[in-house]
Amino acid sequence: MIAAFVTFDSKDLDDDAVRKIAAEAKAMFQGMPGLRNKLFTLDAKQKRATNVYVWESEAAAREFFSDQLLERVTGLYGVRPSIEFAEVVEFVDNS
Repeated sequence: MIAAFVTFDSKDLDDDAVRKIAAEAKAMFQGMPGLRNKLFTLDAKQKRATNVYVWESEAAAREFFSDQLLERVTGLYGVRPSIEFAEVVEFVDNS
């Protein structure tokens, strides 16, 4: 498994807009092939939103983050995100 951390960091980040983006996008990710989990996070004090994805494979993760997707989310959040990948070495799901 691979985790992707997609961070939008801007002093102009609008908290309400971030919440609306998350609410409207949630359905798009439900049942998405290759995607195990997605979290939408917001650090209002730091003016930072980080979306955390857990993918079945690195190939699935990298395929998802196309140039077109990055352009679209840059338009939504008003800032281009940074993307970092990390191997998931263990996974706990207490749901």
